[in-house]
Amino acid sequence: MSMTPETPLPPKGVGLRPIPMLIFGSRWLQLPLYVGLIVAQGIYVVLFLKELWHLFQHSFDFSEQQIMLAVLGLIDVVMISNLLVMVIVGGYETFVSRLNLQGHPDEPEWLSHVNASVLKIKLAMAIIGISSIHLLRTFIEAGTLGAPGRAGGYTETGVMWQTIIHTIFILSAIGIAVVDRISNQAIDEAKTHSGKH
Repeated sequence: MSMTPETPLPPKGVGLRPIPMLIFGSRWLQLPLYVGLIVAQGIYVVLFLKELWHLFQHSFDFSEQQIMLAVLGLIDVVMISNLLVMVIVGGYETFVSRLNLQGHPDEPEWLSHVNASVLKIKLAMAIIGISSIHLLRTFIEAGTLGAPGRAGGYTETGVMWQTIIHTIFILSAIGIAVVDRISNQAIDEAKTHSGKH
């Protein structure tokens, strides 16, 4: 989120007035929220290890379908954890304070050009990925939907609604991307137009 050349820099040594300083400083109220998400990340690590141990214990007596569902559960935990990392790192960098990771060997590639718009699209894509895993698990478990006593807690209506919700997630992500592209084109055209004068 680099400043454009047109953005005027505030004169050095000039402090903010009290009200603007209070408003700008209020961004630090988000810090406990990001710390809380780090705690949630730790809980997901515990959940992942618990699920992995459960899979290991039953690796010889699980069917192939049960192993596939367990692995999809692990992937689901990893994808939610990735979403948490994006929100924690990207959100802190965008809304609270710079992390100053330039030149660090582990700096995420996407962090160099992150802003609120890019973060929204990345989060939407992550949510679609998580929803896809859930939908795939539903389709696998609902394969025996018509068999007597093998419904597995799924109904035809439930599967249909899960598919509809997943489709809405996809359409929402496409809508966010289209609006973002139109906004960026308008900004670029305004810059080009102002550069000609």
